[in-house]
Amino acid sequence: MAQTTSDQAAAREADDAGPDAPPARTGPLSRVRRIRRVVWLSLLVAASAVLAQWVTMTPPLYFDPYYVWLAARDWPHIPLAQWPFDEVPHQVTRIGLVLPARLVQEVLGDGQAAYFTVAALGGAAFFVGTYLVVRSLFGDVAGLASAAVMLVHPFFTMTNPFGHEITWSTGVMLPDMPGAGLFTLGMAGLVVASRRSGRAQTRMLLAAGVLLGASFLVREFLAFLFLAIPAYLALLRIPWRRNVTVGAPMLAILLLNFLHNQLVWGSPLAGLMSAAEHGGQSRDYVTRSLAARSFLRAMHDWNPLGLVFTAALVLTIVGWALTRDRRLALVLVWFFTLAVPLTLFSGVLDPNDISLRAWLQRYWFAVLPALLAGGSGSLILMFRMLPPGLVSRLRLRTVAAPVLAVALGATYAVAAVRTVPELPRDKAWNELRGYLGSHRDITLICADRRLAQTLTFYTRDMWGRPVWRGEIRDFPHYMPVPRNATEGPMLYTRWRGMESQIGGGWRPDPAQGWTLMWRSSDGVLQLWNPPAQAAAGS
Repeated sequence: MAQTTSDQAAAREADDAGPDAPPARTGPLSRVRRIRRVVWLSLLVAASAVLAQWVTMTPPLYFDPYYVWLAARDWPHIPLAQWPFDEVPHQVTRIGLVLPARLVQEVLGDGQAAYFTVAALGGAAFFVGTYLVVRSLFGDVAGLASAAVMLVHPFFTMTNPFGHEITWSTGVMLPDMPGAGLFTLGMAGLVVASRRSGRAQTRMLLAAGVLLGASFLVREFLAFLFLAIPAYLALLRIPWRRNVTVGAPMLAILLLNFLHNQLVWGSPLAGLMSAAEHGGQSRDYVTRSLAARSFLRAMHDWNPLGLVFTAALVLTIVGWALTRDRRLALVLVWFFTLAVPLTLFSGVLDPNDISLRAWLQRYWFAVLPALLAGGSGSLILMFRMLPPGLVSRLRLRTVAAPVLAVALGATYAVAAVRTVPELPRDKAWNELRGYLGSHRDITLICADRRLAQTLTFYTRDMWGRPVWRGEIRDFPHYMPVPRNATEGPMLYTRWRGMESQIGGGWRPDPAQGWTLMWRSSDGVLQLWNPPAQAAAGS
């Protein structure tokens, strides 16, 4: 069936309306087509997110992700006072991450395939949420461009500590991406609800409340963003009484969380207490002035392309000052509602008691979609302020703007790819898995705790079935190598990223009798035989 011109106009209006426009009157056919397009584009973004994770293929990592994985495997028996859970109680009480991981383990086993799936779901939620929230405010093109900017940005590609990582994000089972993704999806729901009425609006607000409430179960400090929900609704021109509609499912989720915590840990506030007690003296040098610059440090200290996000913030402020568009006001409220408490608790209040390390990029993931929405929206709105005659005479809309957009996009993509020194993926670890499977006479491997925890995934196949059943003897990497760690083959790597070297720089020395047993084809991992006297003494 052909679409009428009025339907086409209404559809364009709905696609780019945002909260400044009344609910669009579209025909049923145009609405179905628009929904179908959004679904297919969301699936495209999700597939791209999974592909990006496959390309980088960061191996299952150690410490926090590993302990969360163990908690999911052992749930509901997670004793917070026993090692290793006593080291990260604030991580293993995040049931928004632990319970989905347990569900995936039940289906796929507790191996690398399940880990990849859980990380992929979190990444897909984040990138799809970015597309949907920007799209709901400023249209499909801006939404897809923002998702693409995120996908190839070094903050989301340089994640492998066996290469040159700058943060843990894509492919890593941490709460930052899934928590930010759920919150962003909830914000997209609020924006869409502003263009609905009656029961359709109620359904969308309830869905948004579920997503916002679920984000708290993954990352507690996102609750700071809940404080501005009345402001979000006011800027979106959603009636004040609708705060109850959004808040009802959020309250229900909180009560379910309390019930779960009471049953599992004997205290409904177990999660909140673990989060509140987390912190203290930081190992990093912190002053109040450094803490006050946490956002700038997070964006600029790690990679030059962090400039994308600070530039987007500046554009948003300038755009709002010139246009007074409430969509840009929404973005700024979203950003500063999180930025202020993050900055305060990163050392401004007390540099000797750090609750949130806001100088790390992943603490800001929940506002990055907002910044890209504000930056792209400001460009769109300021372009529309140009005199129509000038736009037509210089062919700005048909020639200059598209050419400039393509040139900038290509330049950014090249810069984003070139800034990544290498992508080691998990090639070395897969080769080690094959080597151990064919050398089952090896009964002991010694390794620093980081390597040992990742190794546990590669002594099993993708589905968690053992391929090697020997002992893994680990030791803290920051201490001198203990004598009992030289009683068997030593797994070694030269750390290339932010991680410190084993034992302050120790390495197997052939001059002291260490002999190389095996090394990966890319040189990332090595297996060394200890000196004969050490092995004999065992």
